[in-house]
Amino acid sequence: MLALNYAKGIAHRFLRNPNWTSVHFLRNLQCPYHYQKSRPFVQVSYKSGCFELLRGQSQSLFAYGGLLNRRYMSNSTIQLRTDDNVVRFSFNNVPDNNRNVPMRTEKKWKRAKSSRKAKVNELRFYRLKAKKKMNSPNPEVRIRYKLEKAKRKEEWLIEKLRKYDVRKSPAEPYDPEILTEEEQHYLKRTGEKRKNFVLVGRRGVFGGVVLNMHLHWKKHETVKVICKPCNKPGQIQEYAQELARLSKGIVIDVKPNNAIVLYRGKNYVRPEVMSPVDTLSKDKALEKYRYEQSLEHTSEFIEKLEKELEEYQKHVDRIR
Repeated sequence: MLALNYAKGIAHRFLRNPNWTSVHFLRNLQCPYHYQKSRPFVQVSYKSGCFELLRGQSQSLFAYGGLLNRRYMSNSTIQLRTDDNVVRFSFNNVPDNNRNVPMRTEKKWKRAKSSRKAKVNELRFYRLKAKKKMNSPNPEVRIRYKLEKAKRKEEWLIEKLRKYDVRKSPAEPYDPEILTEEEQHYLKRTGEKRKNFVLVGRRGVFGGVVLNMHLHWKKHETVKVICKPCNKPGQIQEYAQELARLSKGIVIDVKPNNAIVLYRGKNYVRPEVMSPVDTLSKDKALEKYRYEQSLEHTSEFIEKLEKELEEYQKHVDRIR
């Protein structure tokens, strides 16, 4: 209460002083070359007769063609607050009732870009933090750090491989030819004797493999597809089905030495686009193979770390 009465007394004294309400004082107050913040008048929550007089004089000053220019006017008001017996002056914007006066827009401060030195220091901090965990005397801390890092890498590789997933186009209707046993035996022997072949390497089945098959079928009825890195069980059968779907050929035989013999068909017509649309290019197929290999090794490493962590926890339980 003492602070409130003291603040009201200051405001009452300020409004009663004739020197402060004079035109000369307001002109100096609104000078653009003055170092202090310019205000047309001071609004205080306390009202008196002198306050109304001051308001009338200020309106005559700031009228069109008056002594002061409009651009030196301010759209803010001063409020006197006495919260918790502490006197404070706060600046607030005028409500939107008077829209003729232009409002000041507050600038939105953008986050400053960090310098190169700051980035280097941040990376150094993370390196030291990782080094501290790697050199920790506790083996559980080391194993858990490696496990978290491997899982983050696994998630990143899965996201990368999703970009190489190609949607399979709807299968075109075609009449599958029925071959007799004699024809199948003849085509199998001719496919084994002839030297024309197509190699499927680490890239797997992509557009270039199907293109080479059509080029061989231009002069030969059969073609042999040799798959070198088919180490996984059932991988050669998957390649045979995929090649038959993309080339519209007939699988004659799948040999144990990772070789596939395909027949072009009796009513074979060479397509205009020999490389199918729903296949990867040569470069993208190689990138996909590298990500798949990395994902395979990472998953094996995660299994190894999980086993080590289980063994260590069992060892700790025995000691306890």
